[in-house]
Amino acid sequence: MTERRARDLDLLDAIDAFKRKPFAQPVWRVAREGREPTLGAATRSRWCDGNFDVLYTSLEREGALAEIHALLNLQPVFPSKIRSFVHRLAIDAKATLRLADLPTLAKLGVDVKRYRERDYTKTQAIADAAYFLGFDGLVAPSARWDCLNAVLFTDRIASGGITLIETEGESIDWGAWRRMSRK
Repeated sequence: MTERRARDLDLLDAIDAFKRKPFAQPVWRVAREGREPTLGAATRSRWCDGNFDVLYTSLEREGALAEIHALLNLQPVFPSKIRSFVHRLAIDAKATLRLADLPTLAKLGVDVKRYRERDYTKTQAIADAAYFLGFDGLVAPSARWDCLNAVLFTDRIASGGITLIETEGESIDWGAWRRMSRK
């Protein structure tokens, strides 16, 4: 758990003005071998300050791959022994915050020119406000691929609201994916 600071009242008002929208569609997730793909975790990441569990997914398969590839690339040596798989999940969320483009994020104080960088202060505050206000997740632009990601607050999703549809049979060949994504 991180130390709790006072929430920005203007940000709370801005987030609360958004409609709580249902989100019911398939998404993509990459998880390492042995990890339950529907399980969230408290992370210190773009949309989580470590105080609640999130499940990161993407509306596009390549978006999910790009996000994990970027994370693995932070290692001093790219991990070659970890086997990861692509999973397709069905989501049934009832009250999602939709931040579907960079201009919307800019209105909430995100410096969109630096969105790809790893300064998460503002996006974590947005997610914390959404969680506090009872949203069950958010949809926002990916910083790594031209698509949207869905970030789900797993303790706010009803039982059965996140289910595995399928897992691709072969583990991800990161070298092949890296070559394909640069084309």
